Amino acid sequence: MTTVIEQRYRTALRLLPSYYRAEREEEMVETYLDGIDERVRDEMRPALGEVASIAALAIRTRMGAAGAPARYAALGAVVRLFALLSVLLHAASALTEQALFFTWFGAAPAQDREGYLGDFTGHGAAPALYEALLWLLPLAWAVVYLALIRDHRRTAFVFAALAALPDLVSVVQHVSGGRDTVSVALSLATAVFSWLTVLALCCGFHCDAPPARLPLASPAPALVGTCVLMGASIVVWPEIAATGGSGGVAFTAAAATWLVARRRSPKHAADPALPLALATLGLAVLVERTLTLTFVFQAHAPGSLIAVTTVQAGTIALLAAALTTTGTRSLTARLRTG
Repeated sequence: MTTVIEQRYRTALRLLPSYYRAEREEEMVETYLDGIDERVRDEMRPALGEVASIAALAIRTRMGAAGAPARYAALGAVVRLFALLSVLLHAASALTEQALFFTWFGAAPAQDREGYLGDFTGHGAAPALYEALLWLLPLAWAVVYLALIRDHRRTAFVFAALAALPDLVSVVQHVSGGRDTVSVALSLATAVFSWLTVLALCCGFHCDAPPARLPLASPAPALVGTCVLMGASIVVWPEIAATGGSGGVAFTAAAATWLVARRRSPKHAADPALPLALATLGLAVLVERTLTLTFVFQAHAPGSLIAVTTVQAGTIALLAAALTTTGTRSLTARLRTG
């Protein structure tokens, strides 16, 4: 006769994928029930730590753990590549913004420099420290990228959470400050993008996952090249700086690079992970660009700024759709042959 505690364990184990349950469910239930007095089995429930460990195992087994079916292996590869590419984009954005800021600060009139520094001085030590942390924490994305490439996963997880904190603070400030709906939505989209990256990082790079590997480029040149591209787009195309569109430029360049590599190499054409990860990244960037477009319309911005934002959003949408289509086809073909 099945007891209440056994039913509850089996319910918790339903978090696991079916292939894993078919192999291990009975063994796991026996292990959990071992040592529990049969007279109290109808009065007990699984411990919180046991449920948490089952949930962690469910994530690991669905993200391409050893022996996982092809579809789960593909899902894990997509999540890991999305996390790595998103970290690269965030790191390059933070480094580029700080480099351009110091360039501006060095050449700015004294009055402008004093006005900027006023946010950090004259309000006491605690507010100054708070503002300094909000200014510095985005640079932690670069630490996350380097730690991930060197396979220091715990360091990457911790610094990713720290790097995403300013975006969360921005949402709170926008909501409490009574900002308009579009501004709040834009800050919320930015925060969701950051924390989605943190979630993908934690789920994808579990203990059984392979080390991070950036396709088509070496890690250091990829970061430097992305920084140069984003910085150049802001300098050459000033409207990009006004709407924060340098991330869209980086995504467009990455998508174009993959399309060229796909035509030249059958190996890249057959791999579904990179186009699907790029498509997911493009979707996240597209949400931000669409909200930015709504904002510039609402603010009655100049026609040139609206045109630039519209063209960029349309380009990102087309590339994301193309990547999704080709990636899905490659994945379907791999699942059929695998």
